[in-house]
Amino acid sequence: MNDRLLPAVSFQGVTRRYGAVTAVNDVSLDIAQGEFFALLGSSGSGKTTLLMLLAGFDKPTEGRVLMSGTSVTEVPPHRRQIGVVFQNYALFPHLTAAENVAYPLKMRGIGRAEREERVKAALSLVNLTERGASYPSQLSGGQQQRVALARALVFGPSLLLMDEPLGALDRRLRDQMQLELKRIQGELGITVIYVTHDQSEAMAMANRIGIMAHGQLLQVADPETIYALPSDHFVARFLGECSILKVTSIDGGRGYEIAGARQALPSVTSKPFDIVVRPENVSVHSAAAQATGNVFEVPATIRDITYLGAGWRVTLTLPDGQSLLATIVRGDEIAGYLGPGKPVFARWAPTSVAVLPAEGSS
Repeated sequence: MNDRLLPAVSFQGVTRRYGAVTAVNDVSLDIAQGEFFALLGSSGSGKTTLLMLLAGFDKPTEGRVLMSGTSVTEVPPHRRQIGVVFQNYALFPHLTAAENVAYPLKMRGIGRAEREERVKAALSLVNLTERGASYPSQLSGGQQQRVALARALVFGPSLLLMDEPLGALDRRLRDQMQLELKRIQGELGITVIYVTHDQSEAMAMANRIGIMAHGQLLQVADPETIYALPSDHFVARFLGECSILKVTSIDGGRGYEIAGARQALPSVTSKPFDIVVRPENVSVHSAAAQATGNVFEVPATIRDITYLGAGWRVTLTLPDGQSLLATIVRGDEIAGYLGPGKPVFARWAPTSVAVLPAEGSS
């Protein structure tokens, strides 16, 4: 079979235990050739351990790791043809940027003339052609990150692993580097596996996201799907803000009720369920504003208001005591009416909710 048709990476039933602690628990995952894949999770979720198993810096207790269909579980790191970039760039302070980038080529016995050509191309790729003679201490954090990226790419790896590479940068530089990483990945067509705890990074760059918690892979999907249709309560809460509301099932699971307001569901749900509503899908209206079209409407009271610059984040209290988040943008008809304690109506489209098994149900 053509290697391009095989997954770039396959984790097959991979588990890693450290004594009584299970850091990675029975993970199976295929990552396609040329994919930008993000592993997203909080500290201790197992995402970095999974990356280290792939890089060869650790070995699984159980299961196999494959690259292009071939097991690399017993292959040492230097033979896996993988580039790695960490949050700590680990540049040699006594070497120039160009010398740092050339180091992997020198270790591989590449001749001087070819080394110089490859280093020149790698520095050009990361827009650092003019800084090759600079030492790390003379470079900004963003420039050091680019040198580390060029060093990871200069020997032509088939796979690039990145572990929180932008964590040490400020927000502006991080946003810039996100665009640069996507550009470089697109130009090279290289497979990238990117570990982060930052939801916005994963959403902005990845073709698919895998969310991890307690060593388990909870859900894998493209950013739009995983945001709109989370698999469980943890994923819903972890990926962006949301309100998870307890509802009463009606009509044999064909709809739900909150505080006397009823709404049909697109499909029948036979087991107890909760609904997930994202704040940007909730509109807030005064009592005088009439509902139009097929929308769900429930009375509420404004509890808190947070100014966001482009608008406001409003916390509402529903008649049954549950909290509901809503986003109000500038120019919205309710903007001039906002105030704690004021009665309003919250509305959302029936298709904008996600349905999850009720928390605590089997």
